[in-house]
Amino acid sequence: MFVGNLPVDASERSVTELFSPFGKVRSVSVAADIFTHKCRGFGFVEMEGHEARAALAALDGKPYQGKQLRVRFEDATKANRKRR
Repeated sequence: MFVGNLPVDASERSVTELFSPFGKVRSVSVAADIFTHKCRGFGFVEMEGHEARAALAALDGKPYQGKQLRVRFEDATKANRKRR
């Protein structure tokens, strides 16, 4: 899943903690600035289908550290291919 509008202090650990109440989080990748190492505001979370749907329903549009989260289904490998 694509997770957007993350705060600059978001980390893989904090995003995992955010999604783990909805099921097993397989992987988390938070995009970080190459120089500051701060979150660029988005990342990707990998979960099982029904657990991912539950997380999306619960978290999309919800406030998180002063920002409104955007959660969408998207494959990280497809997103990388689009940028090339």
